[in-house]
Amino acid sequence: MTMGDRLLGHPRQSTYLHPLVGLDDNTPFQGGHRNNPQIEQTIPTLLTLFRTRNLPIFHVKHNSRDPSSTLHPSHPGNAICPFAAPSPSRPNDEPLYTKSVHSAFIGTSLEADLRARGITRLFVCGLTSNMCVNTTVRMAGNLGFEVFVVEDACATFDRVGHDGVLRRAEDIHAYALSDLHGEFCTVIKASDVQGLLGN
Repeated sequence: MTMGDRLLGHPRQSTYLHPLVGLDDNTPFQGGHRNNPQIEQTIPTLLTLFRTRNLPIFHVKHNSRDPSSTLHPSHPGNAICPFAAPSPSRPNDEPLYTKSVHSAFIGTSLEADLRARGITRLFVCGLTSNMCVNTTVRMAGNLGFEVFVVEDACATFDRVGHDGVLRRAEDIHAYALSDLHGEFCTVIKASDVQGLLGN
C-alpha cells in the first residue's frame, strides 16, 4: 500500500495495539527466544505519542477458549503487561476488545467502532508478528483501511515448523512482515510514526 492522498489529507488517525501477554520467556506459548526485546520501551513511547495528541488507541486482548492454553483467562499468561495497558483516564479513547481468534475484527465491534469515528488509518503493533498481528493487518487491508505496521514494536518467538526445523524469531518476523508490506500495509519503524501523524 502506498502513501497516497489519504496520507496527505491528514485523515482521522488511530492506532491499534495488540497488547502483550505472557512476556516471561518460560511461558510455553512463547517457546523461548523472542525477537525485538526493545518493545517494552517502544510500545510505551508510541502510546505516549498518541495520548499526548489525544488520538484514540484500540487495545485488543486474546482470550483463548482452550483451558490448557496459557492465553486462557484462567492463566497468568492471559494478563496484559502493565506497560501496554489501556489508560484508565481515557475509557472512551482506549477501549479494550477481547477476541478468541487471530483477527481482531472477528467477534468484536472493532470495525464498526472505527468507521463510526471516521478512522481510516491504523498503526499496528504488538504480538505476534506472524499470528494475530498478521491476520488482523490482512483483514484491515482487505476492509479498506490504510495500515502501517510498526516493525520494531512487534515481535514473535522461535517456532518449529511442520518439517521439524527450528526457525528463529528474527526470521519469522522478517518473513511475516515481508509478506504484508506492499500488499496489505506499509511496514515502518517507530521513529517514522510522528512524521506520519503530522504536526
